[in-house]
Amino acid sequence: MSLAVVYSRALSGLNAPLVEVEVHLSRTALPSFNIVGLPDTEVKESRDRVRAAILQSGFDFPAMKITVNLAPAELPKESGRFDLPIAIGILVASGQVLGETLSQYELAGELALTGALRPVRGALSMAKAAQCDSRNFILPIDSAAWAALADEIDIYAASSLLSVAAHLNGLQTLPKATPYPLQDNAYQLPDLRDVKGQHTARFSLELAAAGGHSLLMIGPPGTGKSMLAQRLPSILPPLSPDEMLDNAVLASLTGNANMVHSHYRPFRSPHHSASAVALVGGGSDPKPGEISLANNGVLFLDELPEFDRKVLEVLREPLESGEIHISRAARYATFPAKFQLVAAMNPCPCGFSGHATRRCRCSQESINRYRQKISGPLLDRIDLVIEVPSLPASDLTNAVAGEDSHTVRQRVLAARERQMKRQGKTNAALNPTELDTQAKIEASARTALGELLERLNLSARSFHRILRVARTITDLSADEWVNKSHIMRAVSFRRSLDEK
Repeated sequence: MSLAVVYSRALSGLNAPLVEVEVHLSRTALPSFNIVGLPDTEVKESRDRVRAAILQSGFDFPAMKITVNLAPAELPKESGRFDLPIAIGILVASGQVLGETLSQYELAGELALTGALRPVRGALSMAKAAQCDSRNFILPIDSAAWAALADEIDIYAASSLLSVAAHLNGLQTLPKATPYPLQDNAYQLPDLRDVKGQHTARFSLELAAAGGHSLLMIGPPGTGKSMLAQRLPSILPPLSPDEMLDNAVLASLTGNANMVHSHYRPFRSPHHSASAVALVGGGSDPKPGEISLANNGVLFLDELPEFDRKVLEVLREPLESGEIHISRAARYATFPAKFQLVAAMNPCPCGFSGHATRRCRCSQESINRYRQKISGPLLDRIDLVIEVPSLPASDLTNAVAGEDSHTVRQRVLAARERQMKRQGKTNAALNPTELDTQAKIEASARTALGELLERLNLSARSFHRILRVARTITDLSADEWVNKSHIMRAVSFRRSLDEK
């Protein structure tokens, strides 16, 4: 036969659209090798890799006009993932490999000049898409381990072009891949018992974990803001199976195996020099950024005012929607971004404004300029804004060790269980309509909050965020209804920067 069709997959964000690799051989023209169908530079370069791999694997490279069409033509094709399907298509079209079972498989993999297979990113996304079309997948060994996390599909792990050809010819069956090991005890999380004093900050952290709330900590250097943030994952509920799979899909796009843990929630802490693309994702071929890599986990922004203001502003939409839409001239991608924002900042450029013993050297103008780097709309989207004060040396040396993470986590789990039974989601995810029907707020508490909002000149968004925090305080107290005391305590956790 002079025509072969091999199935493969492209990547478009988290999606993996089907690509039909059509290979045609013709003797009616001079020998040539052309690839059409909107390939990028990496795909065009596969001609040399495929030629060398076929020859090094002991096959004949046909001295004919070879035309490879990657359909659909309007879909951009990137990376070396099409090396393997192109090579197999040439071998099938030239009669060196049998094509009877080819329609049962999808293939992807980059070829080395020796014919060995190199891993490709996005294997799990491709496997989940192939599963919907009831086809099995042949992938390089490392990529196959990612893809095997998908259910109801057979993933075959191949080490070389020659082993794939032997499998299709019925000479030697490829082994089925085993899932990438999910690392239950890959590392020990920092424990909350290490934090001495700071009772208000500790409770705020517990409150944030129980309701999924965002948190901003303001205080002088060395008061434990970063230390507290790093211990938040240790008191968060474990990932559900669906959340683990979602995070594994994102991890497969980056190829970072260290991101895969079966129970622990991800904790991402980008440096303040990070660009907007690094934070939210992007590029000519859109890839996930830090907010997506923190999906179902924590995004910690230390030294918040040191981030470029334009970079921080891009967080506003995903904080509300839980996803990020990236549009480019020829590409469009949507990535999940259900992250819990935790941020820390100093009260002023020198860090000692309001300090009990250290003198602040900043002018009021520089303090205002420093704080104004955090826009009002972004601050309005943060549920908890607290002060982390400096502690006297005597308090640190004589302080009794606080509760450990395991103890605090039990209360968090109990509060989360109440939320799941009542509304099926965390309090932070409740929309205004659900707050009215699910939050169970006493009329006197709602009236008191309305009066406070008018007095403090807070927005409607602040009204709903205070109600969500009050509902979480109620859940931690194991109470049924939100009362006035819960509301007053929730308001105390929502300060403006001018009060610091």
